[in-house]
Amino acid sequence: MKLKLLATLSLLTPLLFTSPVKAENPLHVKQLLSTGECVRCDLSGANLHGAHLIGADLREANLQGANLTGANLEGADLTHANLTGANFTSALVTNANFQRANLNRVNFTSAKIYDANVYGASMDGLNISDAEIFNTGIGVGGEDASMPAWD
Repeated sequence: MKLKLLATLSLLTPLLFTSPVKAENPLHVKQLLSTGECVRCDLSGANLHGAHLIGADLREANLQGANLTGANLEGADLTHANLTGANFTSALVTNANFQRANLNRVNFTSAKIYDANVYGASMDGLNISDAEIFNTGIGVGGEDASMPAWD
């Protein structure tokens, strides 16, 4: 009986003392902040609050659940990026490329979104409360709204 209890405790003890693991790759965060380039990086859950990501190359990056509150993403390329559940509250998103990106459940509350390319992006459950949206197909028809009429 004591042996079983000791074996069980020895297996469970490490689980009791583990701390939460961050999902993002810290080297990828450092790379992005120092070079502005992080293609195919794992930045899921990263805290990029207030980050200056002007012209950042984030093609195919995983930013699922990332905190981009107040970030500046002018001219950023997020083509094919996974932004599911990311927080862009009060972010500046001008001339950004979200082509074919996953914007499901993204929070754009109070964000400024001007001239962004969202062609082919998935936008289920998007929160655009109090957002300033200009010349961008968000909230007014999705991908077709951002494409020119060829008639």
